[in-house]
Amino acid sequence: MGDSKVDVLVVGGGIIGLTLAHELQKSGRQVLLIEKGEVGFGCSYGNAGWITPCFAMPLPQPGMFLKSIGWLLNPESPLYIKPQPSWLLARWMMSFLAAMNEKRLRESVAVLTDISKYSLTFYRELAGRAPQTFGFDQKGLLMVSATPQGLAAAEGEMRLMLERGIPGKLLSGEEIRQLEPSLKPLIRGGVYFPSEAHSEPLATVQAVAREFQELGGRVQPRTEVYDFEFADGKISRVLTTRGNFAPDLVVLATGTWSRRMARDLRVSVPILGGKGYSLIVDDFETKPAHPIMIVERKIAVTPRADSVRLAGTLELVDQDDGITRRRVNAILQGSEAYLHLRPQPQVKELWRGLRPCTPDGVPMLGFSKRHRNLFYSVGHQMLGLQSAPGSARLSADLILGRSPLTDPRPFRPERFE
Repeated sequence: MGDSKVDVLVVGGGIIGLTLAHELQKSGRQVLLIEKGEVGFGCSYGNAGWITPCFAMPLPQPGMFLKSIGWLLNPESPLYIKPQPSWLLARWMMSFLAAMNEKRLRESVAVLTDISKYSLTFYRELAGRAPQTFGFDQKGLLMVSATPQGLAAAEGEMRLMLERGIPGKLLSGEEIRQLEPSLKPLIRGGVYFPSEAHSEPLATVQAVAREFQELGGRVQPRTEVYDFEFADGKISRVLTTRGNFAPDLVVLATGTWSRRMARDLRVSVPILGGKGYSLIVDDFETKPAHPIMIVERKIAVTPRADSVRLAGTLELVDQDDGITRRRVNAILQGSEAYLHLRPQPQVKELWRGLRPCTPDGVPMLGFSKRHRNLFYSVGHQMLGLQSAPGSARLSADLILGRSPLTDPRPFRPERFE
């Protein structure tokens, strides 16, 4: 049996790969998407479900250097960098520290907010035409704090986002508790961003997948890439566990698996896995009505139809997907301190996943310099759901030669390749 000829082969069936496949199919290309497991059950499954342009922030930020040193010593910190002898980690950390400056922050925020605002519009329109609900709800988002330092951080982020056209309002502790009675009296105040939204992450992926297939796109799950062949500066064959493909264009949307793929492709993709956890609980005396960011603990609280999702922590561990009970307990204890949870709440579901983090916190979007028909769409850190449609639109603009949605230069892959 010969190779299957393919116009566009998208490797990776999370929200990043699916939205780009959707955009290219809608634009007239013929797309086959392959996924080594089931579509939507990787990092797209258990994230907080936020579609929040107000959080279009890269991971490295000014002033984080001393904090990052402290995090190395505290396995319960919001961001934990597991000490280990690794040249990859050493190089990654050097680039991470180099990106901690105001100029890089503002460049990154400018483009990340552009793609995030596009995504918000995309999901709102998708919700209007989808035959099945995926939990899209535009109730806004609260950033809450119990400390002066946390309040100052929330206000600083609000002012930065106001510059990008994202509205926010400072609220006192009393105003916040009136808006969100699920919060305890220790809250001093915070910020309300009224335009932000949330959805059920897996159902969102499935809604995009359905529409992609209705447009004529094809999805092939349980298909794992194990090697590539090359000719004339291009990828000539993609070898998989369910047949081989001869594609005109290969899109790499493989999340934290991208570094392993990069070895086979003979390119450099400096992505580390940032482990995060989410817990589904329903033991609330007063159930939250809005998504909430607890500033000091970096815990994301998302209301669901019959429960609440608590998500948090970032543990730079590469491909270690083990569960650390201490970090799970830190999320529960932090949530109990701020919310009216019942004592010793029962966790209905515990999930952990690895978010693909570049050193500068900005995705790699663009063509490879080594292989002319390889396009990268990787490294979306904790912003996968909220940035995916905008990232897909920008990527399709670059692939199809259209005027780009936003400045593509901060995303250029050659900064690492």
